[in-house]
Amino acid sequence: MTVIVDASVALKWFLGDEAHWTEAQALLDSAEPLIAPELIVAEVCNAAWLGARRGRMRQEQTEAIARSLPCLFVSLFPIAGLAERAVAIAGQLDHAVYDCFYLGLAEAQAVPLITADGRFLRKLAGSPWAANAVHIVDYRPGG
Repeated sequence: MTVIVDASVALKWFLGDEAHWTEAQALLDSAEPLIAPELIVAEVCNAAWLGARRGRMRQEQTEAIARSLPCLFVSLFPIAGLAERAVAIAGQLDHAVYDCFYLGLAEAQAVPLITADGRFLRKLAGSPWAANAVHIVDYRPGG
């Protein structure tokens, strides 16, 4: 089954000391086709840059992430077509628009969003989008 991953999961693929790295790696190693909004490239690259700035990784590692990340997805969706829906969802949830791009894509594609963002999942609890997202720990590839 095709799934969407957000930056909170994708960054873990490159940082073996991250919480839930094993689950994120299992998803990456599975046969699940992965999709995301193009925004994921900017978000993961920015997080990697911050990691390098803080001494957590080398600049060469951030460049390798920028090079390899897009290749891990079967499709990256342009964000312009998702913007209006993402803003509407963000307004209803009172949550950052960035995360709502992923949620809007999950809604449009009728596939699950896999995230490691507990704060986002707490916002979704009890909302019309609660069933659209699952924590990486609770997701079973092929399930």
